[in-house]
Amino acid sequence: MKKVSFILVSATLLGTALAATTVHAADEANYNSNGVITYAPSEDQTNPVDPLNPDKPVTPNDPTNPDGKPNPGTNGPLSIDFASSLIFGEQKITSTTETYHAQAQGYTDASGNAQEGPNYVQVSDNRGKETGWTLKVKQDNQFKTASAKELTGAKITLANGNVVSNSSSAKPTAVTPITLNPGTEATVMSAANGQGAGTYLTDWGTDLDSAKQSISLEVPGSTTKYADSYTTTFTWNLTDVPGNK
Repeated sequence: MKKVSFILVSATLLGTALAATTVHAADEANYNSNGVITYAPSEDQTNPVDPLNPDKPVTPNDPTNPDGKPNPGTNGPLSIDFASSLIFGEQKITSTTETYHAQAQGYTDASGNAQEGPNYVQVSDNRGKETGWTLKVKQDNQFKTASAKELTGAKITLANGNVVSNSSSAKPTAVTPITLNPGTEATVMSAANGQGAGTYLTDWGTDLDSAKQSISLEVPGSTTKYADSYTTTFTWNLTDVPGNK
Protein backbone atom coordinates (compact mmCIF):
# COMPACT_ATOMS: atom_id res chain seq x y z
CA MET A 1 0.00 0.00 0.00
CA LYS A 2 2.78 2.37 0.76
CA LYS A 3 4.30 1.72 -2.64
CA VAL A 4 1.08 2.31 -4.50
CA SER A 5 0.45 5.50 -2.65
CA PHE A 6 3.81 6.86 -3.63
CA ILE A 7 3.27 5.99 -7.26
CA LEU A 8 -0.08 7.80 -7.33
CA VAL A 9 1.31 10.92 -5.78
CA SER A 10 4.17 10.93 -8.18
CA ALA A 11 1.84 10.52 -11.13
CA THR A 12 -0.27 13.43 -9.90
CA LEU A 13 2.69 15.72 -9.60
CA LEU A 14 3.93 14.69 -13.00
CA GLY A 15 0.51 15.44 -14.52
CA THR A 16 0.52 18.87 -12.95
CA ALA A 17 3.95 19.57 -14.28
CA LEU A 18 2.93 18.50 -17.74
CA ALA A 19 -0.21 20.65 -17.62
CA ALA A 20 1.79 23.67 -16.53
CA THR A 21 4.21 23.09 -19.35
CA THR A 22 1.34 22.93 -21.82
CA VAL A 23 -0.13 26.31 -20.64
CA HIS A 24 3.17 28.17 -20.99
CA ALA A 25 3.72 26.71 -24.39
CA ALA A 26 0.34 27.97 -25.79
CA ASP A 27 0.32 30.16 -28.93
CA GLU A 28 -0.46 33.92 -28.53
CA ALA A 29 -2.09 36.29 -31.01
CA ASN A 30 -2.94 39.99 -31.02
CA TYR A 31 -5.56 41.83 -33.09
CA ASN A 32 -6.48 45.53 -33.25
CA SER A 33 -9.98 46.99 -33.68
CA ASN A 34 -11.16 50.62 -33.74
CA GLY A 35 -13.51 52.98 -31.91
CA VAL A 36 -14.97 56.16 -33.36
CA ILE A 37 -17.37 58.98 -32.45
CA THR A 38 -18.20 61.94 -34.69
CA TYR A 39 -19.62 65.27 -33.54
CA ALA A 40 -21.65 67.70 -35.64
CA PRO A 41 -22.73 71.29 -34.85
CA SER A 42 -25.95 71.39 -32.82
CA GLU A 43 -28.92 73.37 -34.14
CA ASP A 44 -30.90 72.83 -30.90
CA GLN A 45 -31.69 75.50 -28.34
CA THR A 46 -29.56 75.42 -25.20
CA ASN A 47 -31.49 75.76 -21.94
CA PRO A 48 -30.55 78.39 -19.33
CA VAL A 49 -28.33 77.34 -16.44
CA ASP A 50 -27.79 78.58 -12.90
CA PRO A 51 -25.64 81.76 -12.87
CA LEU A 52 -24.09 80.61 -9.59
CA ASN A 53 -23.61 76.98 -10.66
CA PRO A 54 -23.50 76.49 -14.44
CA ASP A 55 -23.65 72.69 -14.08
CA LYS A 56 -27.32 72.96 -13.11
CA PRO A 57 -30.23 73.76 -15.47
CA VAL A 58 -32.82 76.29 -14.29
CA THR A 59 -36.03 77.93 -15.45
CA PRO A 60 -35.68 81.72 -15.17
CA ASN A 61 -38.61 84.02 -14.36
CA ASP A 62 -39.46 87.18 -16.29
CA PRO A 63 -42.13 89.26 -14.50
CA THR A 64 -42.15 91.73 -17.40
CA ASN A 65 -43.94 89.14 -19.58
CA PRO A 66 -47.62 88.34 -18.92
CA ASP A 67 -46.96 84.62 -18.39
CA GLY A 68 -43.87 85.22 -16.29
CA LYS A 69 -41.69 83.27 -18.74
CA PRO A 70 -38.66 84.64 -20.58
CA ASN A 71 -38.51 84.85 -24.35
CA PRO A 72 -37.14 81.61 -25.86
CA GLY A 73 -33.49 81.49 -26.79
CA THR A 74 -32.25 81.44 -30.36
CA ASN A 75 -31.39 78.21 -32.17
CA GLY A 76 -27.80 76.97 -32.34
CA PRO A 77 -25.08 76.33 -33.11
CA LEU A 78 -24.12 79.89 -32.08
CA SER A 79 -26.95 81.02 -29.82
CA ILE A 80 -28.17 83.50 -27.24
CA ASP A 81 -29.90 81.27 -24.71
CA PHE A 82 -31.20 83.83 -22.22
CA ALA A 83 -30.87 87.44 -21.07
CA SER A 84 -32.35 88.90 -17.90
CA SER A 85 -34.94 91.65 -17.99
CA LEU A 86 -34.01 94.52 -15.68
CA ILE A 87 -36.59 95.53 -13.09
CA PHE A 88 -35.97 98.65 -11.00
CA GLY A 89 -39.21 98.49 -9.04
CA GLU A 90 -41.58 101.25 -7.96
CA GLN A 91 -39.89 104.42 -6.77
CA LYS A 92 -41.03 107.73 -5.26
CA ILE A 93 -40.93 110.86 -7.38
CA THR A 94 -38.13 113.14 -6.21
CA SER A 95 -36.23 116.19 -7.45
CA THR A 96 -32.84 114.84 -6.36
CA THR A 97 -30.58 112.61 -8.41
CA GLU A 98 -31.20 109.00 -7.42
CA THR A 99 -29.60 105.66 -8.19
CA TYR A 100 -31.79 102.56 -8.22
CA HIS A 101 -30.64 98.94 -8.44
CA ALA A 102 -32.12 96.14 -10.53
CA GLN A 103 -33.81 93.31 -8.69
CA ALA A 104 -32.00 89.96 -8.65
CA GLN A 105 -32.85 87.31 -11.24
CA GLY A 106 -35.40 84.79 -10.00
CA TYR A 107 -35.44 81.21 -11.27
CA THR A 108 -36.61 77.72 -10.39
CA ASP A 109 -34.11 74.89 -10.08
CA ALA A 110 -34.54 71.31 -11.30
CA SER A 111 -36.16 70.33 -7.98
CA GLY A 112 -38.78 73.07 -8.25
CA ASN A 113 -37.21 75.31 -5.62
CA ALA A 114 -37.38 79.10 -6.07
CA GLN A 115 -33.93 80.72 -6.15
CA GLU A 116 -32.41 84.13 -6.78
CA GLY A 117 -29.08 85.05 -8.28
CA PRO A 118 -27.30 87.60 -10.46
CA ASN A 119 -28.86 88.98 -13.60
CA TYR A 120 -27.08 87.40 -16.55
CA VAL A 121 -26.84 86.74 -20.26
CA GLN A 122 -26.03 83.27 -21.58
CA VAL A 123 -24.57 82.26 -24.94
CA SER A 124 -23.55 78.89 -26.40
CA ASP A 125 -21.06 78.04 -29.13
CA ASN A 126 -21.75 74.51 -30.35
CA ARG A 127 -20.13 74.94 -33.76
CA GLY A 128 -17.21 72.70 -32.85
CA LYS A 129 -14.61 75.13 -34.20
CA GLU A 130 -13.43 77.29 -31.27
CA THR A 131 -13.05 80.23 -33.66
CA GLY A 132 -14.41 82.94 -31.36
CA TRP A 133 -17.41 85.25 -31.24
CA THR A 134 -18.60 88.62 -29.90
CA LEU A 135 -21.71 89.49 -27.88
CA LYS A 136 -23.04 93.06 -27.84
CA VAL A 137 -26.06 94.76 -26.32
CA LYS A 138 -27.96 97.90 -27.26
CA GLN A 139 -30.51 99.77 -25.19
CA ASP A 140 -32.88 100.50 -28.03
CA ASN A 141 -34.22 103.78 -26.65
CA GLN A 142 -34.51 105.82 -23.47
CA PHE A 143 -37.08 104.82 -20.85
CA LYS A 144 -40.49 106.09 -21.99
CA THR A 145 -44.11 105.92 -20.91
CA ALA A 146 -46.83 104.55 -23.18
CA SER A 147 -47.55 108.17 -24.15
CA ALA A 148 -43.87 108.71 -25.10
CA LYS A 149 -42.87 110.81 -22.08
CA GLU A 150 -39.14 110.26 -21.70
CA LEU A 151 -37.03 109.74 -18.60
CA THR A 152 -34.43 112.19 -19.86
CA GLY A 153 -30.84 111.56 -18.87
CA ALA A 154 -31.51 108.17 -17.23
CA LYS A 155 -28.39 105.98 -17.38
CA ILE A 156 -27.95 102.21 -16.87
CA THR A 157 -24.62 100.80 -15.69
CA LEU A 158 -23.80 97.08 -15.59
CA ALA A 159 -20.96 96.46 -13.13
CA ASN A 160 -19.17 93.47 -11.56
CA GLY A 161 -19.47 91.44 -14.75
CA ASN A 162 -17.72 88.09 -14.72
CA VAL A 163 -17.68 85.02 -16.96
CA VAL A 164 -19.09 81.74 -15.63
CA SER A 165 -18.90 78.37 -17.40
CA ASN A 166 -18.43 74.64 -16.90
CA SER A 167 -16.51 74.40 -20.19
CA SER A 168 -12.81 73.54 -20.32
CA SER A 169 -12.32 75.79 -23.36
CA ALA A 170 -10.47 79.03 -22.62
CA LYS A 171 -12.85 81.65 -21.23
CA PRO A 172 -13.95 84.69 -23.20
CA THR A 173 -13.51 88.16 -21.74
CA ALA A 174 -16.29 90.18 -20.13
CA VAL A 175 -16.30 93.96 -20.43
CA THR A 176 -17.01 95.62 -17.09
CA PRO A 177 -18.37 98.07 -16.18
CA ILE A 178 -20.66 98.94 -19.10
CA THR A 179 -22.62 102.19 -19.22
CA LEU A 180 -25.36 102.03 -21.82
CA ASN A 181 -25.95 104.88 -24.22
CA PRO A 182 -29.41 104.43 -25.78
CA GLY A 183 -29.15 103.56 -29.46
CA THR A 184 -25.49 102.54 -29.30
CA GLU A 185 -24.13 98.98 -29.10
CA ALA A 186 -21.71 98.02 -26.33
CA THR A 187 -19.58 94.89 -26.20
CA VAL A 188 -20.52 92.58 -23.33
CA MET A 189 -18.34 89.51 -23.84
CA SER A 190 -15.97 88.31 -26.57
CA ALA A 191 -14.07 85.13 -27.35
CA ALA A 192 -10.89 85.17 -29.41
CA ASN A 193 -9.70 82.31 -31.59
CA GLY A 194 -9.09 79.30 -29.35
CA GLN A 195 -11.68 80.43 -26.79
CA GLY A 196 -15.37 80.19 -26.01
CA ALA A 197 -16.48 76.70 -27.09
CA GLY A 198 -19.45 75.63 -24.95
CA THR A 199 -21.88 77.62 -22.81
CA TYR A 200 -20.86 80.89 -21.15
CA LEU A 201 -22.60 83.40 -18.92
CA THR A 202 -21.74 86.94 -18.03
CA ASP A 203 -23.38 87.52 -14.69
CA TRP A 204 -23.38 90.82 -12.87
CA GLY A 205 -22.43 89.94 -9.31
CA THR A 206 -20.81 86.85 -7.86
CA ASP A 207 -23.47 86.12 -5.22
CA LEU A 208 -26.94 87.31 -4.26
CA ASP A 209 -25.72 90.26 -2.19
CA SER A 210 -23.46 91.66 -4.91
CA ALA A 211 -26.10 90.90 -7.54
CA LYS A 212 -28.50 93.32 -5.88
CA GLN A 213 -25.94 96.13 -6.22
CA SER A 214 -24.38 95.43 -9.61
CA ILE A 215 -26.86 96.89 -12.11
CA SER A 216 -27.89 100.49 -11.49
CA LEU A 217 -30.14 103.12 -13.02
CA GLU A 218 -29.23 106.73 -12.32
CA VAL A 219 -31.97 109.32 -12.88
CA PRO A 220 -31.08 113.03 -12.68
CA GLY A 221 -32.98 115.13 -10.18
CA SER A 222 -33.77 117.62 -12.93
CA THR A 223 -35.65 115.03 -14.99
CA THR A 224 -39.43 115.41 -14.94
CA LYS A 225 -41.03 112.23 -13.57
CA TYR A 226 -44.67 111.40 -14.20
CA ALA A 227 -46.71 109.01 -12.10
CA ASP A 228 -46.52 106.29 -14.74
CA SER A 229 -44.49 103.26 -15.82
CA TYR A 230 -41.42 103.79 -17.97
CA THR A 231 -40.04 100.98 -20.12
CA THR A 232 -37.20 100.31 -22.52
CA THR A 233 -35.97 97.34 -24.54
CA PHE A 234 -32.57 95.76 -25.15
CA THR A 235 -31.26 94.02 -28.25
CA TRP A 236 -28.55 91.40 -27.74
CA ASN A 237 -26.43 90.63 -30.79
CA LEU A 238 -24.12 87.61 -31.12
CA THR A 239 -21.81 87.33 -34.15
CA ASP A 240 -19.06 84.95 -35.24
CA VAL A 241 -16.55 87.80 -35.24
CA PRO A 242 -13.76 86.77 -32.83
CA GLY A 243 -12.58 89.11 -30.11
CA ASN A 244 -8.97 90.03 -29.39
CA LYS A 245 -6.83 88.05 -26.97
